[in-house]
Amino acid sequence: MNKVILMGRLTRDPEVRYSQGENSMAIARYSLAVDRRYNRNSGDEATADFINCVAFGRNGEFAEKYLRKGTKILAEGRIQTGSYTNKDGQRVYTTDVVVENQEFAESKNGSSASNDSFSSGNDSAPVVSGAGDGFMNIPDGIEEELPFN
Repeated sequence: MNKVILMGRLTRDPEVRYSQGENSMAIARYSLAVDRRYNRNSGDEATADFINCVAFGRNGEFAEKYLRKGTKILAEGRIQTGSYTNKDGQRVYTTDVVVENQEFAESKNGSSASNDSFSSGNDSAPVVSGAGDGFMNIPDGIEEELPFN
């Protein structure tokens, strides 16, 4: 099983390109700074790993529209390795997380970035923004769709 779940902040705005051809597709690349667990006994300061991510299609469009440097997100996907030969003829090996689902990990009020609590993984979910009390507002007219009363 190849499954990755990361929570971190974007180190820069996503770089988005579109594939060529009849059905062009968004391809977004960004890097996440993911904190390592802090070890109290070692006395070292907290460190982070910088993970390269790539999102295709609707996930790429979501990244282009909503994600910015400093945004804290939860990304779910799989690891993909590859290689290519650079201009100097040297073999370069790559490791990326192919993002299959991404969502905000903090509310607009909790972030310095101007983002609402959206999710790109569920297209049928209504778009709602975080309330000041930490709970999401339920849009009018969907009470009968809720799984509980």
